Amino acid sequence: MSTPELLRGEGLPRFEAIDPEQVNKDIPALLSSLNEQLESLETSLQQRLATPSPLSWDELMPSLHQLGERLRWSWGVVSHLSGVRNTPELREAHAKQQPEVVRFSNRLGQSQVLHEALSRLKTAPAQTLDGTQSRILDAELLSMQHRGVGLRGDAQEDFNKTSERLAALSTSFSNHVLDATQTWSLVIHERAQLRGVPERALEILAAAAREAGDQAADGSEPSAAEGPWRLGLDMPRYIPVITHAKDRKLRERLYKAHVSRASSGDLDNAPLIEEILQLRREQASRLGYSSWAELSLASKMADDVAAVESLLEELRASAMPVAQQELQELRECALSHGASEADSLAPWDVSHWAEQLRRERFDLDQEALRPWFPLPQVLEGLFSLCERLFSIHIRAADGEAPIWHEDVRFFRVMDCSGEDLAAFYLDPFSRPASKRGGAWMDECLSRRRNADGDLTLPVAYLICNQTPPAGDTPSLMSFEEVETLFHEFGHGLQHMLTTVEHPEAAGINNVEWDAVELPSQFMENWCLDRSTLMGMARHWQTGEPLPEADYQKLCSSRTFMQGNGTLRQVHFALTDLRLHSQWTPEQKISPDQFRRRIAETTSVLQPVEEDRFLCAFGHIFAGGYAAGYYSYKWAEVLSADAFAAFEEVGLEKDDDVAATGERFRNTILSLGGSLRPAEIYRRFRGRDATSAALIRHTGLAASTS
Repeated sequence: MSTPELLRGEGLPRFEAIDPEQVNKDIPALLSSLNEQLESLETSLQQRLATPSPLSWDELMPSLHQLGERLRWSWGVVSHLSGVRNTPELREAHAKQQPEVVRFSNRLGQSQVLHEALSRLKTAPAQTLDGTQSRILDAELLSMQHRGVGLRGDAQEDFNKTSERLAALSTSFSNHVLDATQTWSLVIHERAQLRGVPERALEILAAAAREAGDQAADGSEPSAAEGPWRLGLDMPRYIPVITHAKDRKLRERLYKAHVSRASSGDLDNAPLIEEILQLRREQASRLGYSSWAELSLASKMADDVAAVESLLEELRASAMPVAQQELQELRECALSHGASEADSLAPWDVSHWAEQLRRERFDLDQEALRPWFPLPQVLEGLFSLCERLFSIHIRAADGEAPIWHEDVRFFRVMDCSGEDLAAFYLDPFSRPASKRGGAWMDECLSRRRNADGDLTLPVAYLICNQTPPAGDTPSLMSFEEVETLFHEFGHGLQHMLTTVEHPEAAGINNVEWDAVELPSQFMENWCLDRSTLMGMARHWQTGEPLPEADYQKLCSSRTFMQGNGTLRQVHFALTDLRLHSQWTPEQKISPDQFRRRIAETTSVLQPVEEDRFLCAFGHIFAGGYAAGYYSYKWAEVLSADAFAAFEEVGLEKDDDVAATGERFRNTILSLGGSLRPAEIYRRFRGRDATSAALIRHTGLAASTS
């Protein structure tokens, strides 16, 4: 019999061949096989450990990695499909199998025999291990400590039950946000209510109405011109309305629906948040840490909570006066237009008046720029930049790999000689009914060389949620969507251009979490590089390049509202850090109330009563950023300083840029988790990073002088 697709464990998955029934059938079979394999490995290791001779890397690590990789491949496909092709049946199968997956992971992480073998290997003669291997062992031992290998009896049993419960809560949290986003909608029949909303957005709203089966009053099909229009909380429908609609009551209704997602009824995440925080605190205590934040930082670049607080306070102090001045300028703008809300701006007014002020100050209409950024040309510009910086060539390979949706594309990455280096999937468009919101990169396959010398090349998943095509019009991207694509591609580059052949440290593996955003945020900087932007910004119908005046306006507006933008990220990061280091149920205040106290010093407009932002804060309650959201700002210091290296040699000097790009590729992108991030950064830059470039790039320098 042929191996079931879900158990193949290698190569590109055939997504169309995987269904919920197979998940329920094949995952238990896989776990049974893995348990047998683990028992066999433990038995052979016990016999080996009884001898005094040193243990070798090849006796332990390839077998241990294969155990984890078989599970990662199969369960990774299930998790991936849950994010991009979610159905009630798949969700049920995922929830049913997840506890057993967690149990096996705990069993693997708590194996006394494996821990003893890893410790023995760690003490092997120095000449038998290279620096990468030694660093991998340190990470494995710390990971086992964090998975409870040092616990015994009831303490370990409680730890394992809590691990399973936390995994289930995380999945439920994510599903609640997806469902709450998907189920809320508002049908508008009067065109006057959508005054100010761009034509392109009206087409998307009318298309949503058609898909839902709505009809106009005369029974005709919805259209952009006549309606009806169905509003929603997914970004392609939410952003244009909250930004451009002149109807303030409509903006208020939409905003309050968005910030209160998953905060009531069967989808209420508030009780899940309290339970998650409490259980994380208990887990940290069992492992000897004072808080989940302390546990989280044990495996990151930042030394401790105080070091993170210090960086965030530096940024908060720089941003607050700038943000206050920005808010005053929005009030003045609203007043000049005779707006009744000028003296009492609310959160649902900020995007609207910021866009109006941007237009007036820079004569820049973000919406009007979309025709210059059709997705195919943006991809061409992105790929040309990568060729310029890193001497790689990217070609479309659609049809050469299985896909999970007709929107998905497949590309191959080659070096300048034409040799294959890697590949990636791109799933660019929003599908609110079945696809998780946001944008992310994940690994499909990691680089590794097996015992026979055969090399597996890395393959990445790149997932975005940008504006989909409408009729004959391609996906016309906002500049923010362009930046998001560049950001995720930066993650992909680190995964794909690694030269490390130990899979445990290849690509983003074993990279400290607060350094993992360095390549992604670095790539964002190139969106305003003249050569890059002017090379890709061409009108989708006429082919005309973006007018020079518009390019200058984009550059001039780079720091527009950066005070508020920085403050917003500081608020998120500080809320996350303090919830995981200070909050306890004994304080008799809810996490929401706790967050509101933080907002008093990190927000220029306080959260409205309906604001339940935490209930949709998937990064920290359903993702990997718990006590780690600060990583965006921590890595931004690195990424801004890295981009400054290119500015210093001259962005217009192609040879110098290429030489600096080669150095970036050979360090940051190549070395992955084989060395400490600070050491890799010093190899690239010749020194440690400073925050000077970040403060300059964000326009906050004046407030710190």
